[in-house]
Amino acid sequence: MKLSDFDFDLPEALIATRPAVPRSSARLLVADGAALHDCRVTDLTNWLRPGDRLVLNDTRVIPARLSGVRLRQSAQGQVTARIEATLLEPRADGTWAALIKPLRKLKVGERVDFSPELHATLEAVAEGQGHLRFNCKGADFDAALNAAGAMPLPPYIAAKRPADARDRTDYQTIWARHAGAVAAPTASLHFDAPLLEALAERGVCFSHVTLHVGAGTFLPVKVDDITRHKMHAEWGQVSAEAASEIAATKAAGGRVIPVGTTALRLIETAAREGEIRPWEGDTDIFITPGFRFHVADALMTNFHLPKSTLMMLVSALMGPQAIRDIYDHAIAQEYRFFSYGDSSLLIPGQK
Repeated sequence: MKLSDFDFDLPEALIATRPAVPRSSARLLVADGAALHDCRVTDLTNWLRPGDRLVLNDTRVIPARLSGVRLRQSAQGQVTARIEATLLEPRADGTWAALIKPLRKLKVGERVDFSPELHATLEAVAEGQGHLRFNCKGADFDAALNAAGAMPLPPYIAAKRPADARDRTDYQTIWARHAGAVAAPTASLHFDAPLLEALAERGVCFSHVTLHVGAGTFLPVKVDDITRHKMHAEWGQVSAEAASEIAATKAAGGRVIPVGTTALRLIETAAREGEIRPWEGDTDIFITPGFRFHVADALMTNFHLPKSTLMMLVSALMGPQAIRDIYDHAIAQEYRFFSYGDSSLLIPGQK
């Protein structure tokens, strides 16, 4: 298939820059086979059955966007430059890979001060990324980063407004546990405590897995032949407990429904041999039409960017024509798109 097969025209006005309040009041487009239903996220209790299991990604977004100052001595005296850094992931040597703007104004060995408590030295440059070594580690680093950093909003939101204090809460799931993501598992942002309680009363079960979402999730596909696209790798873990719970649900005839494409990609990675097993490592699984799903019976997910790998994933689950129909309906009904937008529950028909 070609990249153009996953393109569509989206009105700019449908790109959400703030989430619904309360979270669970967002709209929910339920695609039950070929039938489309306009609902609210709170209506999940009507669509999920006792014995169904939601798989939740419990990664925690770090305030990865930093603004600092580089100092340099020159013949004219001390000169400064503003430096913006977006942390991507920790490296084995203790440095952080980061996108740095403008990278040309920072030389290897130079220091950037982000706050009185947090500064970093550029140790290397590779593949357009800088490798930063910070002055502190562990809990001290977490505290300093939390004080100095801003939430790394997606580019299509950041282009419209800067991150602010509201995003500290809005761009974090209520079950976030393990710090490491630089983008939120956004379908999970629709859940609040009352909704979780209502689903539990309905008899819906929950399992937690961890996939640290990387900035690569926003990278565009640059090849027309999608088989030539190389996915970014992200670290994930499916615990023995989660694998056992998911397997038991499958055996009992319940449905396994990942909340978000990140949870789906992780559990399908852990089940490439046919049955889900405990798993830990870096996954670069690329799900396109023709993919055989071993675990996921349905998917809750937001509406995705044109020509993105996530459009390919949902097309694999539902079928390319069905996804075109779903997105045509969502646009006609003015659903809100992308990270802070509305959501969908995709339930494939019988195959």
